Amino acid sequence: MDDKNKIITRFEATDDAPQSISTQHGEIACYSNRSPHKTDITHNKNAVNEDALGIIPIAADTTVLVIADGLGGMPAGEQASQIMIECLMSALNNTGIVVREAILNSIDKAHKTILDLKINAGTTVSIVELTGHKLRTYHAGDSSILLITNHGNIKYQTLFHSPVGYALACGVLNQEQAMRHPERNFISNYVGCAGLYVTMSGIIELDPNDTIMLASDGLTDNLYDKEICTFMRHGSLLEGTKELISQCNKNMHESRPDRLCHPDDLTLIAFRQHT
Repeated sequence: MDDKNKIITRFEATDDAPQSISTQHGEIACYSNRSPHKTDITHNKNAVNEDALGIIPIAADTTVLVIADGLGGMPAGEQASQIMIECLMSALNNTGIVVREAILNSIDKAHKTILDLKINAGTTVSIVELTGHKLRTYHAGDSSILLITNHGNIKYQTLFHSPVGYALACGVLNQEQAMRHPERNFISNYVGCAGLYVTMSGIIELDPNDTIMLASDGLTDNLYDKEICTFMRHGSLLEGTKELISQCNKNMHESRPDRLCHPDDLTLIAFRQHT
């Protein structure tokens, strides 16, 4: 399938398997599906996937990747995440605008649009701007961005905007303690909240065979970082993504002695440049 110049979006998706996409910039695997609890008759079997994603080619050497996770437990999460993706696509469609400005403007526009709904909706957002062998990240909330080397090391990682995320970053909690924490899904910053702020990285250099992973917290609530890196460190991007999704879904269904897993919507984008 050749999607080199095609914008890819997924709203309220129920994917059975990840989709492989070849762009001029690199290879991509993407996937989005609702929580297994949303297909269980004992829960709300008609509830939708509140995550959304977008893959937006800008030029031959520039691509923007985005994941938005509509806040569960608040109204219209799926609407909020879709608003974020659509605002980003609209902003990037303006010819002549600097990509960084378009991204920041789109977050501001989505924030105002969601606030204007007056229903207390909200969404996380994680964005990667890829240009040549360089990237820049933008995020609000706890949807993650990981840059993984082919040796399985984390070269770069975004900080979760949450009390547990801050405690994890400064070493007060380790990953197992964070995953078991009763307030791990409470976030203090998101699109649609009062006092929204956006964390933007500097320019990061991509090395050959580095893998970029964007994911909603359905991934990091069920797999440790070292496990994600093991699946994605080398070999086929699509096959690694399939194995990662399979293990994550398995953990959502089965109790594990070393973690407290959390069934949730799961959405991810994995990217690797052409070598």
